Amino acid sequence: QVRLVESGGGLVQPGGSLRLSCAAPGIPFSRYTMHWYRQIPGKQRELVAFITSGGTTFYADSVKGRSTISRENTKNTVYLQMNSLKPEDTAVYFCKASWGSIDYWGQGTQVTVSS
Repeated sequence: QVRLVESGGGLVQPGGSLRLSCAAPGIPFSRYTMHWYRQIPGKQRELVAFITSGGTTFYADSVKGRSTISRENTKNTVYLQMNSLKPEDTAVYFCKASWGSIDYWGQGTQVTVSS
């Protein structure tokens, strides 16, 4: 059973930064498109960003210009650097690995932006 492991969440003040990490052991990582999603209780999970195997990136409008997704294939790890954080960025952040019809998810890491 493949399980992705997110880390790096926490409590940060508005305007601060966090770098989330997601390790994906046991898969041919370089082939996978890696995604970051977030979910607020009672709301649907929303896509934040993704990076393809070739390095193409996508960002939701809500984080564009404030976030950077990157990957390190030698470490089977994807990152999400988030800057200028806002209270509305508060959510549980999940990563997902996708290849064809195969999807693997992590269990999430909580990000709370509050003063």
